[in-house]
Amino acid sequence: MQLNTLEARSLSCVRGTRLLFEDISFQIRPGEIRQVRGTNGAGKTSLLRILCGLSLPERGEVLWDGVPIDQDRTRYHAQLAYLGHAAGLKLDLTARENLLFALSMQAVQEHVDIDVALERVGLDASANLVCRHLSAGQLRRVAIARLHLVSALVWILDEPFSAIDSQGVSDIETLLGTHLDAGGMVIFTSHQAIQVAQYPITTIELSS
Repeated sequence: MQLNTLEARSLSCVRGTRLLFEDISFQIRPGEIRQVRGTNGAGKTSLLRILCGLSLPERGEVLWDGVPIDQDRTRYHAQLAYLGHAAGLKLDLTARENLLFALSMQAVQEHVDIDVALERVGLDASANLVCRHLSAGQLRRVAIARLHLVSALVWILDEPFSAIDSQGVSDIETLLGTHLDAGGMVIFTSHQAIQVAQYPITTIELSS
């Protein structure tokens, strides 16, 4: 098994009495990006949560470097950055405080600068505002800013472009390209078409 490889092996997911998807298998390696596609209710978020180890599949397994992730969660999670469908922020903290809190629990890049990260997502003027006073798009930008700071190889992103304007989408596309250039991996869901530099976006199709 090649190092830094994430593999889904014959995954199936059931919610309640409903089979969302079955027999999903794929690998993703450094410098690759995949989009999970499917209609609403097809199980896109459920698949991402299984890939993160936050939910268990009905059948199948997820492996990091050939080892099931439940055998060494700490090692795998050290390489994982997950952006859920919700921003996952503490609304009584400022944007800067939220990033400080998030980074206290995750490995970060050298020479981390939170103010630079907030500037890159267009929030330098709002860095000290309590997050409950920010718009949905601004909250999403705070969450995206974390990606500028973490050292994780695997980015799993659920609707990262939600509530983001066209300039913000372009900025995120550039960010993803930079991550892939550095040997990172991206798995994401999105209802819109995007382009990431020279990287082909392959798809994981779910059918409801």
